[in-house]
Amino acid sequence: MTVTGRFAPSPTGAMHLGNARTALLAWLHSRAHGGRHLLRFEDLDTGRVRPWAYDLTRRDLAWLGLDWDEEFRQSGRLDLYAAALSRLDTYPCTCTRKEVLAAIQDSAGAPHGEEAVYPGTCRAGSVHPQRPAARRWRVPDAESCVTDALTGKTLCQWLPRDVGDFVLRRNDGVYAYHLAVVVDDALMGVTDVLRGADLWTASPRQAALHRALGFTPPHFLHVPLLTDYRGERLAKRGGAPPLSEWRERGEAPGRVLADLARSLPWPGFRAVPQEVTAAELLPLWSEMLTARARR
Repeated sequence: MTVTGRFAPSPTGAMHLGNARTALLAWLHSRAHGGRHLLRFEDLDTGRVRPWAYDLTRRDLAWLGLDWDEEFRQSGRLDLYAAALSRLDTYPCTCTRKEVLAAIQDSAGAPHGEEAVYPGTCRAGSVHPQRPAARRWRVPDAESCVTDALTGKTLCQWLPRDVGDFVLRRNDGVYAYHLAVVVDDALMGVTDVLRGADLWTASPRQAALHRALGFTPPHFLHVPLLTDYRGERLAKRGGAPPLSEWRERGEAPGRVLADLARSLPWPGFRAVPQEVTAAELLPLWSEMLTARARR
């Protein structure tokens, strides 16, 4: 099977170095396997989208030497998400986030995992029918496990105990990330999803959604996040400097790529020269994958 990977930025602002490193690794994985590579703009939350961010992202990627075979926008695929939603057992929920947190605190059991788990307040019927309603998936009672193809670690979640009935469409009509990304990866033929380690815990529920919709889950690979001097992940909301600053002041892209490569926790990447092209990093990615497969 041909490997198909993707880089899926949100056009809510300029790319920063953390985004660039994930984009580089996703590209390396697709191209090292001789596969297809997609660029998908995750732009469903239109209130946060910045129209200029689409072209800025394209220019930044091209400057780094990262190409792609096809481009998509989630905002043009709403009918596909609607069709998928109609195939799932969902129910309307009018609880606010504050009410959900209060219900959890009042319940006998503490929430499982690192996030608040919806206690099923509206499972038997909306408690505030006059309000706009979100659609929650009536998560089937089952265990969902995912093994990370990069680290070899396995994560299992008991559904719905560990994740609750999560939202698939918000009360303002915006389709939720979990539904859109599953539908897109499946229908675009994505076989390998390389993304940041912060999305590792989302993988079991997304795998469960894949199976519920009759899809085969992709291989998941989660890479370390780039952090600042305080050890905190770089983020647009946190004011991380945009990659375009390096490009616009005449910095050589090869030096930026070398810095990104040396920031990775894998021996081969730490020894790259002062300047390097993305293509020159392909053998290192292949060697790293081969070494991990032998363990």
